Amino acid sequence: MSQFFQIHPENPQPRLIKQAAQILRSGGVVALPTDSAYALVCQLDDKNAVEKLRRVRGIDDKHHLTLLCRDLSEIAQYARVDNAQYRLLKATTPGPYTVILEATKEVPRRLSHPSRKTIGLRVPENKITLALLEELGEPLIGTTLQLPGDDHMLSDPDEVRERLEKQIELVVDGGAGTLEATTIIDLTGPDPVLLREGRGDPAAFGV
Repeated sequence: MSQFFQIHPENPQPRLIKQAAQILRSGGVVALPTDSAYALVCQLDDKNAVEKLRRVRGIDDKHHLTLLCRDLSEIAQYARVDNAQYRLLKATTPGPYTVILEATKEVPRRLSHPSRKTIGLRVPENKITLALLEELGEPLIGTTLQLPGDDHMLSDPDEVRERLEKQIELVVDGGAGTLEATTIIDLTGPDPVLLREGRGDPAAFGV
């Protein structure tokens, strides 16, 4: 049975953030709000937790997972960022964007795309998620919370709790999310390429 924390969306309670971080460090899979739909997350270097996250989400190892980072400097630790990319990221983070960049050696091989050595990263504009990332001191692995067979993402914390309370360790209620995914921008080529339009305006990347 999962735990259920009600965390204030504007002033996250430090005690609950610490408890959530401990659940993640202990191998837990957590549902939490972002600046788009809710997401499933787990610790970066926990292979068993990553496999559990994929099972719950109903995805195989070919499905890309995203690194949720607390700031731009953390993105630069896990991806190669040139000056032009840095300027774009500085203008758009935090925000509802996922960017595809060339992965560094800091990224576990199982997370980067095997043929292209790329990784998806984002800095979500959500105080609960950012407080949790700050407490952990490292990125989280995440994926949009859309369950097998559903045609919509989950954004109601009560529905998340009802559907997942026997499958994951913690549901964070930070209020209702949106039913939109992030906008995905590929920054690995000479010009930004729009891969999916979502909540973020792609014009911010000139596409």
